[in-house]
Amino acid sequence: MEVRKTADVIIPAYHPGTEFGELLKRLENQDYPIRKIIVMNTEEKFWDPKWEKDRNLLEVHHLSRAEFDHGGTRKAAAAMSDADVLIFMTQDALPRDRHLIRELLRPLEQEKVAASYAKQIPGKDCRYLEKYTRSFNYPEHSSVKWEKDIERIGIKAFFCSNVCAAYDRNVYEQLGGFVDRAIFNEDMIFAASLLRNGYGVAYAAQACVIHSHNYSGVQQFHRNFDLGVSQAEHPEVFDGIPSEGEGLRLVKMSLLYLCRTGHFWLIPQLIWQSGCKYAGYFLGKRFCRLPRTLVRKCSMNAAYWERR
Repeated sequence: MEVRKTADVIIPAYHPGTEFGELLKRLENQDYPIRKIIVMNTEEKFWDPKWEKDRNLLEVHHLSRAEFDHGGTRKAAAAMSDADVLIFMTQDALPRDRHLIRELLRPLEQEKVAASYAKQIPGKDCRYLEKYTRSFNYPEHSSVKWEKDIERIGIKAFFCSNVCAAYDRNVYEQLGGFVDRAIFNEDMIFAASLLRNGYGVAYAAQACVIHSHNYSGVQQFHRNFDLGVSQAEHPEVFDGIPSEGEGLRLVKMSLLYLCRTGHFWLIPQLIWQSGCKYAGYFLGKRFCRLPRTLVRKCSMNAAYWERR
């Protein structure tokens, strides 16, 4: 008889909206049963107690905003689980169907594959250009990345998204888990460690979550500033592996797509958004040279700098 691996879901939450109840409902209705849903909620005043009513799977821990960290909070939650598989999600990612967990865990059955991340599909309100970006980053076919692929695809080899990702707990603990402090990119930092220790990172195209953002240019600037900071703070991972080339490829492919589909009026938006992304990333990589007051204004995560 097949021995089914146990799985816990871990969700950091901050001021979750009405869709959070739907997320919990869809997780409880998965055809691959979850053992426990661990929620790390920042700011108890934003938590709705009704979400805990009649939900036997839910385990909630409250922390202050000052205590939250992209890496440390997830690491603390992982230490509360002894499941075979740790599944990390964000509060705004909704399973597309009842098969998400099953499909997400399927690649972990392969030898030496220790992580798997889901496909993100756009929500109904997603802008046209963002829909293409989703298809660029999350193609139709599944794949597995190994250390040998770093030379071929560069930083894309490290891509893994904790919007919805599963990790073999034994390997996770063996390699020390997520970094204790991270402004961003805790998933890619750990994925790089997996590859360099001989493990594979799988993209599970059949495991789908509905997740997209309609960021403004200014929001893209802040987000990419933090992206640049995360790379600058972890040279052991990112030095010698530039990511600008991948960003430029996305811009070129997006431009061709807009021309091919006749959406010429969206080209100025593409130029503006791309410029904001690059400016944020450029400054983030050089944050050490900037005044602290400017760094706080550029960052999406001001609380991070209070603890630094």
